[in-house]
Amino acid sequence: MLSYETPGLYYERVDASQPTISPIRMDVAGLVGIATRGPLHTPVPVVSWRQFLAYFGEFTGAGYLAYAVRAFFENGGQRCWVVRVASEAAETAGTDLRSPAPGSQPVWRVAAVSPGVWGNDLDVALWETHRAQTRALPSGDSPTYSTVESISGFQRATHVWLSQPGAATVWKVVSEVDAAQSRLLWVHPKPESRLPYDSPLTGFDVNRPIVVESVEYTLLVRQLGRMLRLYEGLSLVPEHPSYGPAALAPPVFSKDSGGTIPAAPEPVVLDELRPLEALPLTGVAPIAVVPGASLPLEGGADGLALLTVHDFTGEEVSAADSDEVKAAKQRGLQALDEVSEVAALAVPDIHIQPIRVAPKAPLPPCIPDPCLPSPPPAPAKPRPPAVGDLPPRFSEQEVYQVQAAMVAQCERRRDRIALLDPPFAAARDDALGVGAIQAWRGRFDSKYAALYYPWIRVEDPLRSPAGLTRAIPPSGHVAGQYSQSDFLVGVHKAPANAPLDWAQDVTVAVNDPTHGLLNTLGINAIRTFAGRGIRLYGARIVSSDPDWRYVNVRRLLIMVEKAIDLSTQWAVFEPNDHLTRAKLRLALTSFLLSLWERGALMGAAAQEAFFVRCDEGNNPADQRDRGMLLAEVGVAPSKPLEFVILRVGRADNEFEITEGSAGAARR
Repeated sequence: MLSYETPGLYYERVDASQPTISPIRMDVAGLVGIATRGPLHTPVPVVSWRQFLAYFGEFTGAGYLAYAVRAFFENGGQRCWVVRVASEAAETAGTDLRSPAPGSQPVWRVAAVSPGVWGNDLDVALWETHRAQTRALPSGDSPTYSTVESISGFQRATHVWLSQPGAATVWKVVSEVDAAQSRLLWVHPKPESRLPYDSPLTGFDVNRPIVVESVEYTLLVRQLGRMLRLYEGLSLVPEHPSYGPAALAPPVFSKDSGGTIPAAPEPVVLDELRPLEALPLTGVAPIAVVPGASLPLEGGADGLALLTVHDFTGEEVSAADSDEVKAAKQRGLQALDEVSEVAALAVPDIHIQPIRVAPKAPLPPCIPDPCLPSPPPAPAKPRPPAVGDLPPRFSEQEVYQVQAAMVAQCERRRDRIALLDPPFAAARDDALGVGAIQAWRGRFDSKYAALYYPWIRVEDPLRSPAGLTRAIPPSGHVAGQYSQSDFLVGVHKAPANAPLDWAQDVTVAVNDPTHGLLNTLGINAIRTFAGRGIRLYGARIVSSDPDWRYVNVRRLLIMVEKAIDLSTQWAVFEPNDHLTRAKLRLALTSFLLSLWERGALMGAAAQEAFFVRCDEGNNPADQRDRGMLLAEVGVAPSKPLEFVILRVGRADNEFEITEGSAGAARR
């Protein structure tokens, strides 16, 4: 503490603000499935349908992931995390760029940004360019530098080639540029600032002019003959600001909440194949270039035929695991385990019913008019797109393994809910009726899972031979409805009785008696109503505990627990006294009071809606001596009104209609 002895003005910092607790987002979904492109087993935050297309590609007959993500955004979703799955057989297409020296090793590898046969549709062309050109003056300079006519376009680590009539061409790297004396330094005067390539200039007559030109590369990327990107000024020198593998490095995705990524990824990456530690010995040799020559990327594979349950579930990671072992375990669902922002979990592609989409017929040839001048020659016919393999159909036992892993993750983390899709056989109107979905419901009893029935038919952009619509699992639509309900009202509102967008029909028509049976079992029905569209008409959890019957109650308590956990970390290592307890009690009370005012908690008064206990009564001296602080919180969450009863009776020659609850009807 400051001692005030010397007269003067002193500043003291006082934190006048009280610790507060704010509600957190519960609308963020996590979806795991099959896509045509994108990073494998890596959670990627996506905030729009167009961004999903840029990172993961178009619709495919091999997976439902694209359909689920579009359904999520069409129904009000704002943000989701997407994980693409594939087996270890997935490969990335690429091609090597080599040095012109005979028997030399590859310099760079141009590879697709992600595995898959989509990379086989890419080809690249490379040009060597010389943006900066100058001449070394015949001034008898020292071999450690050259005085030049102009230093424009040159900087430290610029790759250059020097030529002089009667002398061999030499490739060097500029160590530094002396603008005051118009010099290019080949050896830096400060030893600590020298580059590994610094060496005196030899092999030239310094009394004659020497041509100095920069060396950089332009890379053109095409997809099926259509230009995608043009990268200019790529350098071979690692210390240069435009070093190729640094400019086209693989994207890095953070798992932090609220993180963002570029709107679209680059189609290719550059991998360094030279041993960088040997560059000072071998020199920085150029790349063999045939200007404009097309180099196709080859070797890409989707790796779907060997897809297994392990690729969807992964394994729990131990702190003792090596990086290689962690990478092998963090697959599918396990990749989302560390993303704390996810509040709803869906794996639609474990139910995949793959279809082979027929290639589109080519356009009819254009027949020129013989009376008109001859047209220019037609462009070369683009090659057909590459076709990948299809995933297997998973058995119901394998589907159960994945959904059980979903529920286990939700129960372990206690910060998300699993959206369970019914198996394909149970979602069809077959001879078993609803017996199959009843049997499937009997496999689960959890406070962190909800089951929706049946599947939804959507317009199929693939226009496959199977029809103009395709039946897909409902989890994408459901996750979007969760998000829309949260934004319009709040997490306390049951996400039900709202029309579904991007839905044409359901696979099974659920009538009133069937709906009553499903609702009793905790199966949320998706129904069609004349004039009202297709709606989610249930909001129950697959739990036998009556206290955890409704989806909105479960999600509200998850939000309360997460918000309190994140916002009370300040109390750790604070003095365990009455002042800290009072601050914590005030923060909790203010937070719960705001929820009650929004209608999230029941009760005519705040005392009926919640209570907070954090005093000496539940924090005795012996507990405080052990460094423990206990705060007890109780809430009365609002429950959805499932049954509205209208009583119609006649009195005095008039009909009277009164409303009553289900409880009043029972009385």
